[in-house]
Amino acid sequence: MKKYFLFIALFITGIISVNAQEPATWTVKLADKGNGEVELTANFSIDPTWHIYEINLPADGPMPTSLSVDKLKGAEKAGEFKAVNSTLKKYYDDIFKMEVGYYETKATFVQRFKVTDKDAFALEGDLRGQVCSEIDGQCISFKIDLNYTSKDLPAGFVATTGKTEEVSKSGDSLILQPVDSIAQPANAQGVSKSDLWRPVIEELKAYGAEGDTSDLSLIWVFIVGMGGGFIALLTPCVWPMIPMTVSFFLKRNKKNRSKAIKDAVTYGLGIIIIYVALGLIITAIFGPSALNDLSTSAIFNLIFFGLLVVFAVSFFGAFEMVLPSSWTNKMDQKADSTTGILSIFFMAFTLALVSFSCTGPIIGTLLVQAFTSGSIIAPAVGMFGFAFALAIPFSLFAIFPSWLESMPKSGGWLNSVKVVLGFLELALALKFLSVADLAYGWGILDREVFLSLWIIIFVLLGVYLLGKIKLPHDSDLKHVSVPRLLMAIASFSFAIYMVPGLWGAPLKAISAFSPPLITQDFNLYKGEVHAMFDDYETGMEYARKNNKPVIIDFSGWGCVNCRKMEAAVWTDVRVKDLLEKDYVLITLMVDDKKSLPEVIEVDENGKKTKLKTIGDKWSYLQRHKFGTNSQPYYVLLDHAGNPIGPSYAYDEDVDKYIGFLNIGLQNFKK
Repeated sequence: MKKYFLFIALFITGIISVNAQEPATWTVKLADKGNGEVELTANFSIDPTWHIYEINLPADGPMPTSLSVDKLKGAEKAGEFKAVNSTLKKYYDDIFKMEVGYYETKATFVQRFKVTDKDAFALEGDLRGQVCSEIDGQCISFKIDLNYTSKDLPAGFVATTGKTEEVSKSGDSLILQPVDSIAQPANAQGVSKSDLWRPVIEELKAYGAEGDTSDLSLIWVFIVGMGGGFIALLTPCVWPMIPMTVSFFLKRNKKNRSKAIKDAVTYGLGIIIIYVALGLIITAIFGPSALNDLSTSAIFNLIFFGLLVVFAVSFFGAFEMVLPSSWTNKMDQKADSTTGILSIFFMAFTLALVSFSCTGPIIGTLLVQAFTSGSIIAPAVGMFGFAFALAIPFSLFAIFPSWLESMPKSGGWLNSVKVVLGFLELALALKFLSVADLAYGWGILDREVFLSLWIIIFVLLGVYLLGKIKLPHDSDLKHVSVPRLLMAIASFSFAIYMVPGLWGAPLKAISAFSPPLITQDFNLYKGEVHAMFDDYETGMEYARKNNKPVIIDFSGWGCVNCRKMEAAVWTDVRVKDLLEKDYVLITLMVDDKKSLPEVIEVDENGKKTKLKTIGDKWSYLQRHKFGTNSQPYYVLLDHAGNPIGPSYAYDEDVDKYIGFLNIGLQNFKK
């Protein structure tokens, strides 16, 4: 045991020592080399666990060490920028799939200049590169500004004599010089890319923001939760429990009906407390930031896909997810051995455990939807809606016991409800697989493939409802009831509705679930809107050259409301005309998992943040420049990246969206 503690102590000490050191320091010198030449020398002292990349690296590789000369007067370059007195090492980089060169411990880079006019001598530029850790792969980009005039030339420097006197710029630490691809030279109108990334939160507030949907999303989560609760009531694990439990309360308090009602209401409140606590525990385990990231995480979407498939197979009757019987027995014993409110609470807990095989998949699906809403308290809100619906009948039937006689009796129809839910779970699972597929660009679940699978699922559901398919635990179906017939008609109709989508029909009713139209290989529909650019800086440059305002569409492959806006609002002829003719549309996917050419390190809220994927970059742009991180999010900009109107979030009011676009056009023309 002591050895383990010693190892942990040494490991922690090593981490502290590494973090305490600066990965590299530098010194730049300007030396007289004779014959009218001066040499710019950059000496790097590198921590042993870090390295700096060489000069000559392929364009699609890591960031090389480079010298950029922006201004040179009274001199000209003499030779190439090169490394001297440095040991070059090479290794095969699995990320970039190439052999790369680097220097350890120390490196020296030089560039000579032939001075033609000592008095006019001026040198401006910068030295850029990247140092990376060999322990955890962390990389830090650096930029060393260079600014020399004739005053910085070695004392007594002349063109015909060479002196070895040196003038040295003070050394700095590379870790204090973080840069990224956001800081770039200005364009022809003097607008640099760093200006385009400048925060405009206050300017945007001056216009006022529209379409805040945070409250709406929570209301929707609550409604979905209630729907899940009502569905759970119709399962064979819960439905038979209603008359049994209510009768228990009525018999327990035969002489005092008001107390029986009070106990039943308390029982319902116990159910609500249990499930809301579950939602809060989920939030505590994952943490608020993780919950906000789940909607755009391909890995978690794959996990959700697997869970929903398992739930569907369970509902089909392949197996049952049952909690250990010891848990149920303990809760039952607690309910018998305690009295008062505590006894009723343990009864509610027993119901939750006994009904898990039916409610578990429904709760799991509900929590998945709550996760992807992006709200921190969504799991608790969803569980509140679920428990509220679940608790209603226990209280109502206790208040009105005569209703118990009119309750439909348990039977095979309850298992049919489970099977129908299994088909719906399977269809919903494909939505989450689609998100992962789109985020990583696998291309295995394009729109027509997705629709084909949904069509098959709902056709099979209709066939099952007509009694042509029999699954385990199904009772013999002597005749098709009217409700089953109506549900079968609805299922077949929905399947037929989706068929035109195979040729590109927008299918607005399911636009929130199906992949976007851009993934359609065979598309006869021409009414959709496609973004001109998926890169911020490129789109802004095009807008400047063509003198058009810009609309930024912050979207995501996993964004349900984004697909709704594209199908319900953008396909309107008036909106389509404005977006294509009067604006430059730039769509930025914040959950795009494609890797950036190089890792970008930025300062955010006093902390270093690494941007590794394209989605990371656009998500940071939205947070940094506009102070928000929800999608869909639309903002109108001029060529300098300044807002020309209010922001806009999810709102399917077409006229309101047109008004939003017209405000931007009017302000741009002014």
